[in-house]
Amino acid sequence: MAILGSEAEKFWHDNKGAKVNAIRTRTLIDRSDVVVVRFGDKYRQWNAAFDAGYAAAKGKSIVTIHDPSLGHALKEVDGAAMAVAESPDQVVRILDYAINGRLAG
Repeated sequence: MAILGSEAEKFWHDNKGAKVNAIRTRTLIDRSDVVVVRFGDKYRQWNAAFDAGYAAAKGKSIVTIHDPSLGHALKEVDGAAMAVAESPDQVVRILDYAINGRLAG
């Protein structure tokens, strides 16, 4: 961990990194109006679901983005979301509408 120094054991290295990352993530969620949580082959981590739960507990608007095949596995997370998108383009269009009131076709 570049900030707190190296660790000989991988567990403690990962533990330090996770906690410092959590400070950053929570700070950014606290400052946000909308939180976009992406799930997929590369983004199907438990921490993403945890971050969505943290955002929900803070009363933040949540947009999830994932392939439809993950719908069942993410039904609780999607249930807390204000919108469920399947592509980055859909997220951009949701945010454009939320910020500017424009409905893109």
